[in-house]
Amino acid sequence: MARNRIVVSLSAMAVAGGLVAGLPASAAVAASPAVTPICASEWNPAKAYAGGLVASYGGRNWRAKWWNQNNVPGGSSGNWTDKGACEANEGNFVVTEAQFEEMFKERNPFYTYSGLVTALSAYPEFAATGSDTVKKQEAAAFLANISHETGGLRHIVEVNTANYSHYCEPAEPYGCPAGLSSYYGRGPIQLSWNFNYKAAGDALEIDLLNNPDLVQKEASVAWMTAIWYWMTQNGPGTMTPHAAMVGGHGFGETIRSINGRLECDGGNSRQVENRVRLYLEFTGILGVDPGSGLRC
Repeated sequence: MARNRIVVSLSAMAVAGGLVAGLPASAAVAASPAVTPICASEWNPAKAYAGGLVASYGGRNWRAKWWNQNNVPGGSSGNWTDKGACEANEGNFVVTEAQFEEMFKERNPFYTYSGLVTALSAYPEFAATGSDTVKKQEAAAFLANISHETGGLRHIVEVNTANYSHYCEPAEPYGCPAGLSSYYGRGPIQLSWNFNYKAAGDALEIDLLNNPDLVQKEASVAWMTAIWYWMTQNGPGTMTPHAAMVGGHGFGETIRSINGRLECDGGNSRQVENRVRLYLEFTGILGVDPGSGLRC
């Protein structure tokens, strides 16, 4: 197994024994005009919030500074960081809950719609840039790719446990503090390797290097890691998947950025066709034209 930046693909492993091979974590694309984020799930006094988790309260999003429970955001405890005003999530995300349910009829209950909506607060420009058509095309492209990666959101963690001990790069200065076998593939994009947990955690302001299990225990964190990759990483491609869709380059370029080394340019046409099939299905559900450039 190559010791470079790699995100594991469950579907590729199951069908072809392959990997989604990426490049070292790349810089984020240039900032877009400010978009008011959608409100995360409402703060719940009964829920324990690990440091970095997000909740909405009083029309604003708040991020937990550290573990806390039953401490009102904005209250005297000082346990929360104010992340600013947010818009009510009802009707403000281009995919409704009913459409999400139609796309993922047999998904694992872990992957909740509310978790996805909460994750949107990390990158407000996701599926919120450009025309309504572009917004829906981007949402469909993202969901089609993660459906392909996880067998329709059925898998939370990498199925091949024999690989778990392989994803620690001890040469990194921060090492593998959660344990040598703790950085296996998790979540919709199957985040793996200690350096990718470190990069995603730093970007999301969540300590995933020391707490990688959050990706399989908190639905919003799982979704955030997938959106982080989508918005900031080129992988083996030349642009982020977000840039591919909002720039009009077509769905095929998102495939290239996720698994282009193994699938594009004739590498594995069956995998490409499955991604395209899902994209066409999801754009149909959203009632939007899929556009051109569907393959890579």
